[in-house]
Amino acid sequence: MKQKAEQRTRIIVYTIFGVVLGVFLAYGIIYKFPAIFQETVTKIEKDVKITDEGIADAVDKVYNSVVIVSNYENDTLASFGSGFVYKNEDKKSYIITNYHVIADGDKFIITYEDGDEVEAKVIGSDKYADIAVLELPEKENVEGVTIGKTETLRVGDTTFTVGAPLDNVYSWTVTRGIISGKERLVEVSLTNSNTSDYVINVLQTDAAVNSGNSGGPLCNSNGEVIGVISAKIKSTGVEGMGFAIPIEGVVEKAEQMINGEDSSYPHLGIEMYDVQTALRNPLYSPYIPEDVTSGVIISKITAGTSAAQAKLQVGDIITKINDAKISNSAYLRYELYKYKFGDTIKITFIRSGKENTVSIKLTTKAEN
Repeated sequence: MKQKAEQRTRIIVYTIFGVVLGVFLAYGIIYKFPAIFQETVTKIEKDVKITDEGIADAVDKVYNSVVIVSNYENDTLASFGSGFVYKNEDKKSYIITNYHVIADGDKFIITYEDGDEVEAKVIGSDKYADIAVLELPEKENVEGVTIGKTETLRVGDTTFTVGAPLDNVYSWTVTRGIISGKERLVEVSLTNSNTSDYVINVLQTDAAVNSGNSGGPLCNSNGEVIGVISAKIKSTGVEGMGFAIPIEGVVEKAEQMINGEDSSYPHLGIEMYDVQTALRNPLYSPYIPEDVTSGVIISKITAGTSAAQAKLQVGDIITKINDAKISNSAYLRYELYKYKFGDTIKITFIRSGKENTVSIKLTTKAEN
């Protein structure tokens, strides 16, 4: 019995010793060779390389082609804006700027980057496109800008402007930004009133745009002109919202003016006021159907015009041109001016509470 007890004791001791030894050996292996027990994880990271070497070379391509346009009324400086040499041809330079930069002026002085001043004449303007072209003798060593394209632009692409913000003391200021949006529809007033007269389709940029930049170029990172600065939203809490007219439409209008082509718009032959305005007037609102909240109301029709020939009537409410909704008179002009003389369009209108359609051939040449 005594012998068996001693054997059991030895077995227990050896077992405890083996367990302790095993624990120490395991700890030593883990401590000395931890990688054996670690899980291998493969992490794939996208390598993004960010470089910014500036746009000085691009600016150089356009810098001395930018000019200051001073607008005089009765030999008194009334306003100024920016512009640029579109092209040189037959020893003449053609300057593109905004219509509102030269509006109401009778004398226009172009100032070049080197300080030279030359009087120019307006050879064409379009208040709805907000484009004007001026002509003056070609200046040596000042080339026309390189024209780019907007169809390949992407939101986020680099842009910059060159112009005269605030005052001509700051002329040829360069501001940089990005394309913030494309095909923005912005309502504009041509009479500084509270009502909109027209809609322009523009590029949006956050490059700083200030009074005096109007008419100057909006350029891409290659120094190509992709637009003409036209407007900025001025409102409390709004920053970095400038707009430029896409260059393709500008060039089309400029070439019409340079070549002496007729660029006037088709005309329906009506006078009108907005449904939205009428709804706020107790004299007119009772005559507007309850389900009509937008459109334009015909207040007068000129005899012999397209509208008269189509037998539209005073009181008709125009709601669509073809499939485009007409919310007010600004949008009516915007949609109508997409067409040319001789085109036939479909007008949708409300008469006596009922919706009607009529086809109208655009035959009248006059402003709406």
